[in-house]
Amino acid sequence: MRVAVFGAGYAGVPLVRQLEQTLPPGDEIVVFDDSPVHVVRHEIHRVVRRPAIAEDIAVPFTDLFDRAEVRQERLADIDHEAEEATLDDGTTVEYDAAAVCTGVETEFYGLPGVREHATPLRTIAHAERIREEFLPLAEADEGEVIVGGAGLSGIQVAGELAALAREEGAEGVTIRLLEQADTVAPGFPTDIQGPLREELEARDVVVETGRTVTEADADTVSLADGTEHDYDQLVWTGGVRGTDVTDGERPVVRSTLQLGDRTFAVGDAARVIDEDGQAAPATAHTAVRQGPVAAENIARLLAHDRSGGDGFEPRLERYNYDQLGWLVSVGDGAVAKVGPTVLRGAAAYAVKSSVGAGYLTSVGAVTRAVDLVREEFGLAAGE
Repeated sequence: MRVAVFGAGYAGVPLVRQLEQTLPPGDEIVVFDDSPVHVVRHEIHRVVRRPAIAEDIAVPFTDLFDRAEVRQERLADIDHEAEEATLDDGTTVEYDAAAVCTGVETEFYGLPGVREHATPLRTIAHAERIREEFLPLAEADEGEVIVGGAGLSGIQVAGELAALAREEGAEGVTIRLLEQADTVAPGFPTDIQGPLREELEARDVVVETGRTVTEADADTVSLADGTEHDYDQLVWTGGVRGTDVTDGERPVVRSTLQLGDRTFAVGDAARVIDEDGQAAPATAHTAVRQGPVAAENIARLLAHDRSGGDGFEPRLERYNYDQLGWLVSVGDGAVAKVGPTVLRGAAAYAVKSSVGAGYLTSVGAVTRAVDLVREEFGLAAGE
């Protein structure tokens, strides 16, 4: 039997690794991803200031999978009723079970000029471009950088740029963070929103909430209140959308993660409602935990099919959302919430810095985990 996994991010990697352990040797596991590497996305913002981290957080799939075939191709469409998918090149892929783990893309909301003039932060290449665009401003020691959107990515990239400006001695460069909501991190617990703003402002990031971007040109961002900001660099982290595979939407799936009978939608690719009816946020933590649930359900369904499919469908595992905590880095600082406790300063930064390394270790990339820790704390190998 053939299992097709479309996308190998935070949901896809643990899903495939579990399938490799649970499916019989005769079953085929094929992974379709438009990249040859798995990227630890919650560390991408670090590349803005520390380019060497890029090598640590991009792990070849050949280092992660033992038996899965990896094809560097992109999903264009999927028909879960016919149990077949179409790739970008028009090739049709039939499957016995599948998982859609294609993640999300940056949402520009159709705002005139924003897509054309802003750099998003979804890939390592984006982070490298943000750095390249910033360094001339730092060298000239003047200019304004606008970051649109004060969610997780916006806070983290603003913090990295402020830290880079400090390291480069660029006191004349302004980092301005714009957010249309009345607070930074609007989707986060209220007791860390204030500390996050304080951490940003302590690093000289100019934070403006209640400020809605309506359009941009090559030099100016326009706001809903009729005011404008001139800028020298524009970074956009204003939201996410589903991929073109799902027409820009994130389809709702219940706790079994089924999009169809034998097709699953996992991680950011879907809006997941857990066993208790709670909506799971689009975070790495939830995606990593959903992957094994989908893998177990695929294994049970295929075992049922191999047995002849007599009787009732097997009982499926159900995903239950459990947020262990919240971690946001702000340059060399961080804010963490572990249970009811909110941490700041060195303690929070230590927790945040260990997360990426812990994830790499969990997927078997131990050497990269060690290297990442060294880079996170500014240490050179061998020191």
